[in-house]
Amino acid sequence: MERLINIFYPSFNSEDPLIFTQLDFWLFFLAVMVLFSFIHKHLLARSIFVTIVSLFFYFKTSGLYVLLLGLSLVVNFTLGQLIYTREKKLSKKWVIAISAIFNLLILGYFKYAYFFTDSFNAMFETDYEIVNKFAQWGNGFFNEEVFELKIFLPVGVSFFTFQSISYVVDIYREEIKPVKNFFDYTFFVTFFPQLVAGPIVRARDFIPQIREPFQLDKNDFSWAVIQIVKGLLKKLILADYIAVHFIDKVADAPDAYPGFVSILAMWGYSLQIYGDFSGYTDIAIGLSRLMGFKIKENFDSPYKARNVAEFWRRWHKSLGSWLRDYLYIPLGGNRTGGIGTYIAISIIFIFLIFITQWYELIFIYVGLGALYMIGYLIIPNFKKYVHRDLNLLITMVVGGLWHGASENFVIWGAMNGIALIIYKYWKRISPYEESKWWITHFWKIFITFNFITFTRIWFRLEEDGLPMIMLDQILYHFDFSWKLFVEVLVAYQSVFWVMLIGYIIHWLPGKVKDIWEKAFTNMPMVMQALSVAVIIFLMYQMVSDTSKPFVYFQF
Repeated sequence: MERLINIFYPSFNSEDPLIFTQLDFWLFFLAVMVLFSFIHKHLLARSIFVTIVSLFFYFKTSGLYVLLLGLSLVVNFTLGQLIYTREKKLSKKWVIAISAIFNLLILGYFKYAYFFTDSFNAMFETDYEIVNKFAQWGNGFFNEEVFELKIFLPVGVSFFTFQSISYVVDIYREEIKPVKNFFDYTFFVTFFPQLVAGPIVRARDFIPQIREPFQLDKNDFSWAVIQIVKGLLKKLILADYIAVHFIDKVADAPDAYPGFVSILAMWGYSLQIYGDFSGYTDIAIGLSRLMGFKIKENFDSPYKARNVAEFWRRWHKSLGSWLRDYLYIPLGGNRTGGIGTYIAISIIFIFLIFITQWYELIFIYVGLGALYMIGYLIIPNFKKYVHRDLNLLITMVVGGLWHGASENFVIWGAMNGIALIIYKYWKRISPYEESKWWITHFWKIFITFNFITFTRIWFRLEEDGLPMIMLDQILYHFDFSWKLFVEVLVAYQSVFWVMLIGYIIHWLPGKVKDIWEKAFTNMPMVMQALSVAVIIFLMYQMVSDTSKPFVYFQF
């Protein structure tokens, strides 16, 4: 009882946030479900209750940044109502512009203020410093140091900002109508299972469920439990265990390890990032189903992908579809491009030159410009292909920047964008595109997986310069020998066993996994409960000292 009181006490501890892997969260969720079971039939009361619970959950993970979330809710709900009531197209455009500016300013200020200021200082040799005016005003109002002067990134700001933008834009496009009840809107945006790390939920998929009666049969319950247990196993075993006992050691000091060890670490990191993020979304989807709501899957065995295009259809599907619908297609998609395309790509090129200090890129850009002019003159429909490629590159760079405010994320996004462009041309001439040979299938997966893993050097090593140090180790200090290889395997044998088992399970055919899920669903409830209890007990015994925050909390 005392522990429950501590959980629900309105205080925030940045060192101990309320997250899925803690016992405190499950006690919190159990208490929420008990209360939810009494009010779920009353739809308005349900929306109000879930909103209050979600805001409290956000407070326990981000403290007073809950006020920022509250401001976003009020403004975007109001803008959604305004845009629906405007009759003139021009009036609607003004509202959508205000919405975009407001939401992007929130994201830009709290996530990118330091990054853009540092880049500006480097570009123009200035010495500007960030001043947190909001904190100064708040401290002046309370007459004490309530707010930190340093700007911290609010947990989940990228996710709830993108959901808010999509809601207003979908109303503008007349794809949905605005919700009539403010608490239905707050329910949609703040729904706590997916609030801080996704998936990004679309209004047209989720809002209709808010007015539907609660339903949960045995199959739904069993499926939800499977997702939650699967998510915990991915997070605590695949992600945290190999990260703490191997990957973090190499990533923190890549120059201290031979190059082949860096490759093993990055193979491990691909498993870690998948286990961490897909584990979170599995838990979020399972919790949502227990409360009677369906959220679309966010991952579809991405390392089974045979090319980069297929990989990005399988990985973080909610972000990919958001960028496609709200950035790639508005830019012109694969059909055309306009002034926005050229402005955006020019900014990206200039930005890449100055943040990387690779001034030789100027010659590459000039060469590409010359090739564009030649192609435009002699190749039919060349302009259409160039526009498609530029739109794709812009989308992937923005996707990289969405993940983090550093030059490494921009480089990571650009590399994936270039790979997608190359693949679109390669598949037209590839003699293996439709091949059914198993060796061809294997080779495609192997190349795709290793390319994605290679680009993640810039994703994992966020500190400037570290990716190049690891690359230098791989290229010039590989230092492979069978004796040393065996010594590494023995030293980290438990980690490599976990990695091997993790990849085997990932690459198992979907039909095999369906058999396991069906077997669990057909068990009596008592056997299900006993099985889950044993799995969770063994899991926490194994990883009691390896808990890490979810990686995507920083995004």
